[in-house]
Amino acid sequence: MWFGESEANVRDVFDKARAAAPCVLFFDELDSIAKSRGGNIGDAGGAADRVINQVLTEMDGMGSKKNLIYIPLPDEASRLQIFKANLRKTPIASDVDLNFLAKTTVGFSGADLNEICQRACKLGIRESIEKAVVKEKERQLRAQKGEELMEEADEDPVPELTRKHFEEAMKFARRSVSDNDIRKYEMFAQTLQQQRGFGTNFKFPGGKAAGGSAGGGPQPSAGGNDDDDLYS
Repeated sequence: MWFGESEANVRDVFDKARAAAPCVLFFDELDSIAKSRGGNIGDAGGAADRVINQVLTEMDGMGSKKNLIYIPLPDEASRLQIFKANLRKTPIASDVDLNFLAKTTVGFSGADLNEICQRACKLGIRESIEKAVVKEKERQLRAQKGEELMEEADEDPVPELTRKHFEEAMKFARRSVSDNDIRKYEMFAQTLQQQRGFGTNFKFPGGKAAGGSAGGGPQPSAGGNDDDDLYS
């Protein structure tokens, strides 16, 4: 990687976001790179500090929001879409029920579901390699015996992922977010909602209709110039 390429990649991400506006950028585990600046011992040329500075510059330029947003774990419908997105380019047997997978993975994050799909694919690839090795050994054995070898079509011994691949992958499935973590985040979301709802029942005294005034007519703007009224 050339000098300054990391910062260029950061700028490229934000440029794509501006081109696709309105959009939302998610930074997963940003704290892993956004450490205290100047404290990266052995950092080649201060690359980490430059990346952090570029991220902060881009965020400030876009007008960052000072809001905290609670994003819960995916529900059943979202989990189904995550499975479909991860397996969109993977041939799957018709008897593999993704709806059942989504239903039985309550509490799994998107990364956890991706791990299941990746493991199922690796199991399918491993089985394909093993069958190909056995097939090649059988061909060599027939050749040693002097048997006539018929030209065979180049076929994938495992053309699709089957139920057994997913059943084996589910044996290693794990949740990265515990029930205690979920309760902690739900309490945070509830507290955040209560803080934001401080003025829910706020009303002006007098019970006048919206847009009305005590004098019976519209009030003039403070500066006397309608052009300065942003809400006119």
